[in-house]
Amino acid sequence: MRKQLINAMKAHATGEIQKHLANVEVYLSNPAGIGEHSDITEAIGIELDKIARYDDQLEVIKKYVKDSSVEYPHD
Repeated sequence: MRKQLINAMKAHATGEIQKHLANVEVYLSNPAGIGEHSDITEAIGIELDKIARYDDQLEVIKKYVKDSSVEYPHD
């Protein structure tokens, strides 16, 4: 059960990182197409903050939640 929970947390964080990276790519490739965001740099900054949050979660799991049977996506 421990391994499943750790893997679930890592999968969630990794998925969130991918989602927010995709949002950054949309902003960078077509900034005029995002009508509700008039300040593109602010919108990208918000996405980067979200990426940093989930990347931090992965690092905390890796550093403090010791379980040698768990694979880490950043290795």
